Order: sequence, then C-alpha cells, then structure tokens
Amino acid sequence: MAVNLPPQYHDAEARYKKGRTPEEKLAALREMWVILPKHKASEKVQAELKTKISELNDEIEQAKLGPKKAAPGTFKIPKQGAGQVVLLGPPNAGKSRLISRLTKASPAVAPYPFTTREPVPGMMEFEDVRVQLVDLPPITADHYEHFITEITRGADAALLFLDLSDDDGPAATQAVIDRLKQARRELVGNAVNDDDPTVYHLKTLVVFNKSDDEAADVRLEIAKEWLGNRFPSLVISAQQGTGLDELRKVIYERLGAMRIYTKQPGKPPDMTSPFTCPIGSTVAELAGRVHKDFEEGLKSARVWGSGVHDGQTVGRDHVLNEKDVVELHM
Repeated sequence: MAVNLPPQYHDAEARYKKGRTPEEKLAALREMWVILPKHKASEKVQAELKTKISELNDEIEQAKLGPKKAAPGTFKIPKQGAGQVVLLGPPNAGKSRLISRLTKASPAVAPYPFTTREPVPGMMEFEDVRVQLVDLPPITADHYEHFITEITRGADAALLFLDLSDDDGPAATQAVIDRLKQARRELVGNAVNDDDPTVYHLKTLVVFNKSDDEAADVRLEIAKEWLGNRFPSLVISAQQGTGLDELRKVIYERLGAMRIYTKQPGKPPDMTSPFTCPIGSTVAELAGRVHKDFEEGLKSARVWGSGVHDGQTVGRDHVLNEKDVVELHM
C-alpha cells in the first residue's frame, strides 16, 4: 500500500525544512500531521511525525523553563529485544528491587528515597524472547527528572508501582500519573486512537508491590478501589519473588507483540531466536524485519501455523499469527 501524500503535505514539509526556529518547524509539522492520510500504509510516517512533534514541543517548553540538568541525549536508551518497558513509581515502591530480580541489572537498592538517580536498563527473559526493562528515577509532585519525558517517548509499555506497605500508596501513585500528564505522557490501560500528536499514550500495568507486608491485604482493598477499572493490575512481592513468573508473562503480553520463527528452504526452522513483530503484522512486514531489503523483493512465502495448511503458500499481505513458522521466497 502506498501512502500517496498530497501536494499540500510536500509544501508543508518544505516549510519544515526551511524553518529557522523550533516554533516555525513545529507549525509545519502540525500541518503535515493534519494533512497526512491516516491508514496502515502511513503508520511509519505517522510515528516519525509524532516523534518530531514531541521532540520540538519538549525543546520549546524546556527553553522556557531553563537549561536541562543533563545534556540532551545523555540518557537515551536504545531499544533491545522484543520491546522496551519503563518502570515508573514514587520513592521506595520497589522498582529497583524488581529489576534486580527480573534481570541481571544491579541498581542501587536501599531503604531511603531517591536511590535511583539515572535510568537503569536490564534484559528480562521470557521463554525464548527478551524484553528490555528500564528502571527510572522516582516521581513525586515536586520531583521529576526531565529526561524521563525523553525516555518514555520511545517506550512500548510501562509498569506503574503502588507500595502496599504505605498507607499513602494510592495518593503517591496518583501523583506519578498526574506529574507525567503534565509532561504530556498519559498512562492508559489499553492502546487508544491518538489524534493529538503532542501527547504520548503509554500502555500501563499497575504493579501492587510488597504484598508480604503484614497489612498489605487491607491496603490492597483500598488500592483496588482507588484504581477502579483504569488499568490492569497484578499483585507481587519483589522482595520474596511472589508473582514474578506471572508478571513476566503479562509484561510480554502488554507489548502487543508476537513471535515468528523463520526457516530456509529444505532446512528445519530456527526455533531458538524468533523475530518479534506487532500483532497483525503481514509477511511483507516480517521480511522487512529480517532484512531491510527483503520487504521490497519479497514474492511469496510458505507458512506453518494457525489459520493455514502446513506449508501453505501465501502472498505478501497475509497476516501472521503468534508462533507461525515462515519461509520467505524472494
């Protein structure tokens, strides 16, 4: 499918390239966003536009607030694995303890607040895939590291922590939600149709941590009443390891990804290193992930899995399913 950009889009794009100030460039990008046809073929262009608009918004607002505490790009975390999930929460909610249990990362873990001052990435294993977790500094109504805005722009999902050992747990976690919203990062239970390119909606799972506390059961009932049906949730104890196997599974599911295995003609499939694609991806989109030049040269494929006969020949637009095996033909 071609994007088929209208002439008005290219005119706005030219104004963006000629723009001398961030405000001029932002105005042109907003016009490009309005003009851009919104369909599957333009999803990549939509994502690129949205990133540029968000970056310019952040740049303009930061200029009004004053210099950043850290140089731009200092804490950029390149994505690895099946997706990137950020850990968000108030002080002492147990984020660092959890990432040390789920990955090989070694963040500072201490009983005093604001132990984490920089992002700490780690790779979590789930079955035959790996997911990148990033522990971010704690957030309160009065404390927010501005690089959190930049890192969350690239995240695929978030874990939002609530401390079951704290009577003020719901209020502290709500403060995190509110402060992120000020930075145009809106936490949501599920993906939403996003008409505003300046706002990033981040799929979120609430983690009720420290279920080992003696009064956790009472606080959990209060916390669930506060939460309502806004987000899915899971109860764990990072300290004791309770619920962590289920958490690994749910984290992977929140990515909205599926595993696809590949094989060469006449050879058995490689079942050890699957490619991960967004649910609903086609054979052509898988080919592009295997190699950037494959998508254009793809002619057909054979597929083993659900919805097809074993080894069935399919076209470029065939939609794949979780754990399909695909043999690409160029």
